[in-house]
Amino acid sequence: MQFRRIFACWAIALAAVFLPIRTRAQVAVSLVSADASVQPGQPVAVALRLVHQPDWHTYWTNPGTGLPTSIAWTLPPGWKAGAIQWPTPKLLGDGFGGLIGSGYDGELLLPVTLTPPSDLKPGSTVVLKAAVRWLMCHDVCKPGHADLTLELPVSSEPPASDPKWGPAIRAVVADLPTADSVWAVSASRDAKTATLTVVAGGSARPGQRRPHFFSEDNAVPYDAPQVVAEDGNGREVIKLTLADNVAPGAGLHGVLSSDIGWRADGSLPGLRVDASFGEASAASTPAVGTVAPAAAPKASLGGTLLLAFIGGLILNLMPCVFPVLGIKILGFVNQAGHSRGKVAAHGLVFSSGVLVSFWILAGVLAVLRAGGDKLGWGFQLQSPGFIFGLAGVMLVFALNMSGVFDFGLTATSVGGELQSKSGFAGSFFTGVLATLVATPCSAPFLAPALGEALTLSTAASFTIFTVIAIGLSTPYLLLSIFPGAVRILPRPGAWMETFKQFMAFPLYGTVGYLLWVLAGQVQEYGLLSALLGLVLVAMGAWIYGRWRAPGASAGRARFGLIAGVAMIGLGGWMGWPGQPAAGDITWDKWSPEAVTQLRADGRIVYVDFTARWCATCQTNKKIVFHSDDVLRTFREKHVATLRGDWTNQDAQITAELAKYNRSAVPFNLVWLPGRDSPVLLPEILTPKVVINAVKE
Repeated sequence: MQFRRIFACWAIALAAVFLPIRTRAQVAVSLVSADASVQPGQPVAVALRLVHQPDWHTYWTNPGTGLPTSIAWTLPPGWKAGAIQWPTPKLLGDGFGGLIGSGYDGELLLPVTLTPPSDLKPGSTVVLKAAVRWLMCHDVCKPGHADLTLELPVSSEPPASDPKWGPAIRAVVADLPTADSVWAVSASRDAKTATLTVVAGGSARPGQRRPHFFSEDNAVPYDAPQVVAEDGNGREVIKLTLADNVAPGAGLHGVLSSDIGWRADGSLPGLRVDASFGEASAASTPAVGTVAPAAAPKASLGGTLLLAFIGGLILNLMPCVFPVLGIKILGFVNQAGHSRGKVAAHGLVFSSGVLVSFWILAGVLAVLRAGGDKLGWGFQLQSPGFIFGLAGVMLVFALNMSGVFDFGLTATSVGGELQSKSGFAGSFFTGVLATLVATPCSAPFLAPALGEALTLSTAASFTIFTVIAIGLSTPYLLLSIFPGAVRILPRPGAWMETFKQFMAFPLYGTVGYLLWVLAGQVQEYGLLSALLGLVLVAMGAWIYGRWRAPGASAGRARFGLIAGVAMIGLGGWMGWPGQPAAGDITWDKWSPEAVTQLRADGRIVYVDFTARWCATCQTNKKIVFHSDDVLRTFREKHVATLRGDWTNQDAQITAELAKYNRSAVPFNLVWLPGRDSPVLLPEILTPKVVINAVKE
């Protein structure tokens, strides 16, 4: 049904281009001027006025399924006409819950600036002509066409404002979408989605803005869902689905609407957005950051390469690598017959084995990333899933270094036949083996570099892996050039295990930082699930180490492997953050004044008194406020949602609970229009209980 309606609209609209029709019953059009006269050489503001019949609409410059209104001017010699200045549009629906485009209804003024020539003669009258075309739709779509004229006298004096249309046109112009210095706008993207972040640098009017992005260039499809996260105090994060043909270097260009305006006085319903991916679009004060607040800051490539080199060096201090360092160098000496030139050559060949091995790892990563892009993977620090996965990997590495389990020591027995080969082949495969042994023993400086490699281009990733390989092979290369330096190396001993365990704590710090980033990307329940998921991951690592300790029987070791992997998988499944649904509830902050205002507006008001430390509250959120039936009912009833957070002591919330003889949370109530007292809900909620209360 919807596709037939869309096809019919397009067919009629195309017919309107070639077969002019003068149907105007549903939309009345006229030309009006902001000034009562024209002064030579001075611009004059005029507007196309459209008055829509109820339920009829016309379209914005990027309409969706329809066609935008157009004006073809026929002006006296020397006159110039500007483009239509489009007010902030609204979403247009088909009456069945679907979107059909962006446009306008009711009474609309489309301003245009006309500039007369400077030699215009005072005392004369100018006739301005315009051929106007539009598409008007309700259940059906009809093209409209009209030839309009506007006559204005010419005066040498500054013109007086038209008493009726002057204020109206200037008010529309004042509210046209524009960038605002109070707001900093930034954009980022991955393969399939874009993130638009708006941050207030000054005092922002509190409230629920419900922003919606209207794309001017179809980079974001008009009917694609937009997921909004807002805190009501000047921070909005909008997740957008990108069209398939958006170029990598493109950006977001269009208008971001707001239900309550972007300025403190409620004006500016549309914020102009011209943001390249990774760059700010609005003039902003220095105090305002333009990086999405939920994203982790990215280090410079130079700093990342330094961490990569240091990480490669530190790999040589790991217990699975350090003991073989001096032995391998002495092996080079023995193979080369104590010839310093041949010893150095063996060191170079060994280093090439390390480099080739790391290049293979980088190539595997590049292939996975290419496949991941096609599958919609998000190897970006703006992705909650990637942040959680990286935190899990860092946690496992830290537990390994803390001695909870051992992995990597058995690799020293791999490739024995290859490394025992004589000549340069043996040195090359020894370098390969060193890479295999070292990789599981990742160190704190190496982990951030690897994480950064996942977010950069393929060339940059290869550069990082190359620098890691150089760091790992540098001691071997230096000792092959100066073999006598082997004597100054500290002897292996208990200090190495202490050093390894100490270096686990920076990794635990990394996990904590990643969880802080994740807290800005997911809702409260999502963060709780992630924390509990990481607990299960840690338990899986403990099971693996406990049941596969040295001397364990084959059956015990097999059980440890299966049970440990299963527990880690369960933790990943439990903690993996899902993407919020487009219809998820957005909560405003509770206050008695907010309740009074919403009730005065005739709204149904749902109030949730909750706290993070309340387990029942979290269960209610998971069961009730993610229910499709509840979400649909709240949308249909236009329910206003307020949340009172009692996590910290709040005297106002305490007093409100006492009014209803309550002293604990959860406590939910519903204010229905026309009633003097609210409907009180039980502590344990179900979707049916909430829906019945709202529909009562």
